[in-house]
Amino acid sequence: MGVEERRQQLIGVALELFSRRSPDEVSIDEIASAAGISRPLVYHYFPGKLSLYEAALRRASDDLAARFEEPHQGPLGARLLRVMRRYFDFVDEHGPGFSALMRGGPAVGSSTTNALVDSVRQAAFVQILSHLDVTDPPARLELIVRSWISLAESTALIWLDGRRIPRAELEVQLVHDFAALVAVSAAYDEEMGALLRRIAESEPSDGPFADLVGRLVSLAG
Repeated sequence: MGVEERRQQLIGVALELFSRRSPDEVSIDEIASAAGISRPLVYHYFPGKLSLYEAALRRASDDLAARFEEPHQGPLGARLLRVMRRYFDFVDEHGPGFSALMRGGPAVGSSTTNALVDSVRQAAFVQILSHLDVTDPPARLELIVRSWISLAESTALIWLDGRRIPRAELEVQLVHDFAALVAVSAAYDEEMGALLRRIAESEPSDGPFADLVGRLVSLAG
């Protein structure tokens, strides 16, 4: 097996172990055993667990960022719902690793870790803006999108701690949260009001945004 091929194998093995348990609980010996090589050979490819963790984290962050990519077809609400389903697929598959990344693992505070987390958030930010057909967002819209991304992160972390709310409900709720954030901002700003009207024009009566309106109307009645 070539050097790069072996490195990629070790990254894959480490990511699998980090996905099942917190990286703090995974030893180099376990990684070596799972990869079918000796402990010294792991150190031949990576100077320590931190560098291997960061490499696995880089692969995971690339995967997570890609889950925000969505074809620009159909109403926005349906697109966001598909994104949230893929996002929670990732959270489901990499629970302990996702939690360690967001709450702090062996690389907490390192420039590499911070850069990777920020790269995922920025990729999500750029993708959401592209779906809104906005290239130069006003301050209120930037605040909404970045706040919503943070809300998705915190919601996923809380859900992982016991999974007490059905996942499918949270996926829809986060789409509703996005619409609610835009609606509240629209009440204060005409530019955001125009954006809200543009979004609403393309939403079907059976979409997630219409579902939110129906639920709110029933509460008011």
